[in-house]
Order: sequence, then structure tokens, then C-alpha cells
Amino acid sequence: MFQIQTLNKISPVGLAQLNDNYQVADTCDAPDAILVRSAVMHDMTFGDSLLAIARAGAGVNNIPVDRCAEEGIVVFNTPGANANGVKELAIAGMLLASRDIIGGIQWVQTIKGEETIAKMVEKGKSKFAGTELKGKKLGIIGLGAIGGPLGNAATHLGMEVYGCDPYISIDAAWNLSRTIHHVKTRDEIFRECDFISVHTPLIENPDPNINTKKMINAETIAMMKDGVVILNFARDLLVDDDAMEAALMSGKVRKYVTDFPNAKSANMEGAIAIPHLGASTEEAEDNCAVMAANELVEYLENGNIRNSVNFPNAEMNAVGKKFCILHKNVKNLIAGLTSVVSNAGGNIENMVNASRKDFAYTMIDVTGELTGDIAEEMKKIEGVIRVRVIG
Repeated sequence: MFQIQTLNKISPVGLAQLNDNYQVADTCDAPDAILVRSAVMHDMTFGDSLLAIARAGAGVNNIPVDRCAEEGIVVFNTPGANANGVKELAIAGMLLASRDIIGGIQWVQTIKGEETIAKMVEKGKSKFAGTELKGKKLGIIGLGAIGGPLGNAATHLGMEVYGCDPYISIDAAWNLSRTIHHVKTRDEIFRECDFISVHTPLIENPDPNINTKKMINAETIAMMKDGVVILNFARDLLVDDDAMEAALMSGKVRKYVTDFPNAKSANMEGAIAIPHLGASTEEAEDNCAVMAANELVEYLENGNIRNSVNFPNAEMNAVGKKFCILHKNVKNLIAGLTSVVSNAGGNIENMVNASRKDFAYTMIDVTGELTGDIAEEMKKIEGVIRVRVIG
């Protein structure tokens, strides 16, 4: 029986994916896997029994991903499971920024006790007039699970949509509306669009075409139209807060909508700070929990990896014993693994190997009358981190 520890409240719909082979508890001495949402895990010590961590959400900043890789712990996330909730909130963000709905509602609360409120509303409503989305240019940086559907929805609102994503997948590209203008650089987005929405991961890289950390900064804001609206429903650090504050004060940026309030952005005049509600819908929480639970089941029972952030995705069916090896991505290691199988009298029916930067995953389907402890011999090979045997 597998022991599953939950560090946050996990949707019952997700936990229902775990059958009688699983025992779930919020405290566990030696868990085989952990299900988590927002709990910070960087100071946690992991036991030898821990095989996997599944985050019911997309971001994994609360998990020590690199340390987990070194310890042979596969970390999963749930990309796309909360995409519709974030997409809908981004649309709401555009509406809140284009029309002063919040200011109008707050004003009504100040006069709600007046007998002449109806007349006061008609006289004072012009202070909260705004603009429509129809006919405006929306630039989307990142056309994945959220950015792509957002672009499609915006076209139905009558917006002219520009998208930039050098790493767009074939599936994502097929699902894009043919009316979306695909541009090659972010600079084109910055120069052309009335609304700019960022939907990329946080990447620190010396190459400015790859780096996304603080990609919305003083230099890029200077390229933009006066009165631009910027929306951030992806990552806090994609935007330079100091540059954004200055741009809001000067009027260069009309509104900044962020789902990641901090001590700076929550106090910016002209910012609309939403309390990280992008994925906070019942449907999104259910979808994330179901996806995370199924990822754990597939890995624990079958050794297959789907949506890992620190090891490569890999799947294989086996007719014999399946040896699942997490290891460093180094030369000659595969040859060492196959030699162990051969020396034990095994026959390799199938083998899958995949790598992700410094780490790799190999599955070997072995049949035959085996002698000796193959798993223990594999562990002796330099670069091997963990060996599991399934079947």
C-alpha cells in the first residue's frame, strides 16, 4: 500500500482517484508521495521512501525542485488544469482596466444612504466612463494553455490579437484562431498593442530573447503606446515593480492588473491588485487535484512520468520486470545498465531513455531467468540516483 501525505486541503474529487492501494493522511512518517498546493517545502527534509511530489497547480516555486532531482524525487505539476479559470480572470482584468468599474462601485457605497441617489448617479457617473475592448489591440506573450485560449476569446470580443511564443507547441498552434497575428519578437507586441498580457514561465537567462525575469521594465515600457494596459496573471517577477510604479505615475501605463499583490504593487496608484484568484475556482481546484493524483498513480504503479518539472517525461509498457532508473545525464551510463542486465542473464524486450538537462530517466523491460540482484548492481553505477523495480 502506498502512503500519500497531503500538505494542503486537496479536492475530494482528486483524492477519489486513489483507490484502496493508497492510504492518505496529512501526517505521515514515511510517505511514498506528497500532494501539495501552496505549502512551502524548501525547509523540509525528505526520507528515502519519498518517490514523488505532485503539485496541484502549475507553479512549483514552493518546492525545492533541484534538490528533489538530486535525491531522485520526481516533481509533477498540472499544466493547463487551471487554464480556463485564469483565462476568465484575465478577461475580467481587461474589463476592469478599460472601464472604472471598481471606482464606480466604491463611489456608490459612499452615497448609498442618500435619498436622491438615483439623481446623483446620473449626474456623477461620467467620472467613471471608460473605453470598450472592441477594436483594441491585445498582445499576448506566451500562447500556451492560458495565452492561447485567451487570444481566441479576445477575438470574439472584437479585439485584434497579436501573439508571440517562439516555443509554441504544435497542439497549441493548431488550436489558435487563424485571425491571431503571430509575431516573432516581444518588441512588436510592446510597440503595437493597447493591452499586453504576459503568460510565460519565469526564466532567468543572459539572453534577453529568452529571459523573462522583469521583461516588463523601464526599457520595454518606453517602447509601448501611451496609456497601455498591462496584465500579469503569470508570475510576479515578470514585471519590474519600480519601473511599473514610475510608468503609472507618469501616465505611460494606464492600468496595471496583477494577480500577485506585494508590498509595492498593492500600494501603486493605478494598479488593480487581485489576491491571486486566477486558479481559485471550484472547477480549477478539482481539475488540478485530479490531474495531480493521476500523475502519482501512473508513476507509483507503472513508473511512467507525465508532466514532471525536474525529470523528462517517459512512458513504456512492459511484459517482464520494468526497471526504472533515475540518473544523471552522463556518457556510458546506459551501457552500464544494459551490461548489468546481460550479466544477470536477462533479455531486454524494450527500453526507453529520455533526458532533461542534467538528469535522465531510463526504463528497461527485462524478461528471462535472472540471477543476482539487478537493481542493487545498477545502483553501484556512478551517476545512478534511484532504481525501482515494477512487476
